[in-house]
Formats: sequence, C-alpha cells, structure tokens
Amino acid sequence: MKTKDSYSFLYRNGLSLVFLILFIFALGMQFVTGWKVHNEELQQAQQAPLTLVSYLRTGHFISATFENFESEFLQMALYVMLTVGLRQWGSAESKKLDEPEEVDREPKPGPDAPYPVRKGGWLLRIYSSSLFICFALLFLISWVVHFYGSWRQHNMEQILDGLPPDAVWTYLLMPQFWFETFQNWQSEFLSVLSIVFFTIFLRQKGSPESKPVDAPHAQTGKN
Repeated sequence: MKTKDSYSFLYRNGLSLVFLILFIFALGMQFVTGWKVHNEELQQAQQAPLTLVSYLRTGHFISATFENFESEFLQMALYVMLTVGLRQWGSAESKKLDEPEEVDREPKPGPDAPYPVRKGGWLLRIYSSSLFICFALLFLISWVVHFYGSWRQHNMEQILDGLPPDAVWTYLLMPQFWFETFQNWQSEFLSVLSIVFFTIFLRQKGSPESKPVDAPHAQTGKN
C-alpha cells in the first residue's frame, strides 16, 4: 500500500492548489476591475483617481471583498453545524436516516490521533467543534470588516454628494448595509439547498460529493 509520501506534492494537494489559484486569480481581477470602476466614479465626481495601492484601503474594495467572504463563511458554519442533527432523505450531503455514522463515534486516543485527542479534557471538547468554531469566527471577522468597509464607502459617497457623513451606529440601522448582506446570504443558502437536493437525483461519476451512479435515489449519504 502506498503512503502519502509516495505521491507528489501536487498530486496530494491538487484540489486545494487549484482552488487557491482560482481564488487568487478572481480576487486579483476583482481588485483591478474594482479599481477602474471606482476611479470612474471619482472622475465623474471631479475627484482625482486613486493608485492601485491607495484603492486597497478604500471602503469600496474592503466592503466588496469581505461581504463575499462573510457569506461564504456563514454558509460553511451553518452547513457544518446543521448537518450534525438534520437529515435529508436521499441526499449525498446528509448522514443516513437511521444508521450510526463514523463521525458520531467518541474519539479514541492513539499514536496517529491529533494532539487534542491524545490530550483529552477541555482541549478535546474544543477540538471536537473546531471546524464550526473556525468558520464562525471567520464569519464574525468578515462581517465586522464588511461593515467597516461599507460604512467608509457610504460616507465617501455622502461627502462627494455634499452631505455630512453618518456615524457608525446610524449607518448600522440604515438599509444599505443590510441589503448588501442579505443579497449575499440568500445566494449562499440557495447554493447549499441546491447541492443537498440535486444530489438526491443527479450523479457525477468519480466525485466524492455524489452518490455512486447506480445508487438508488432513496440511498441517503454517499455510501
């Protein structure tokens, strides 16, 4: 049997690397195109255009970037937590309806187990929910940064229109930020609903996110 060291680094990490490259490419294109759009808005307001470096600090870039991060991390946090107790008949993304799952068993210390499992106690309790905790913290951080960027962008637009800037708490109660927030949240909830539902009836040979092609629709779970 081959060990993980028998495979090349690229083979062992191909999925992460491809998505990392796609993320960097998409973020870079968003940065450049957002910079051009923002400078067009400034020129229309008879303001001097910004350099690329200056654009990084604007509310325009911060808000647009972190409102997307926020919704993604919220999606994953909810998905990780809700799939613990909720089921969907026939979905490859659900645990089985009436059978014990490997992920529900109590962790057992062993030489290859992660350190928190071998240590036990409070460290193990935290580690047992560390995936949800990680996504929840990333969501909260992204939400705060999104709000900060959106508030700065709003106040810049206020100034360009000759209006006074709004305080933080005033802006928090205004619809603009929540419009940005919910338009991203709803798309993430729809994407999760789609994969949960469509994996009941549709297949993709070779994908771990699909049931086997010949599996009956009633089969719940991937195996």
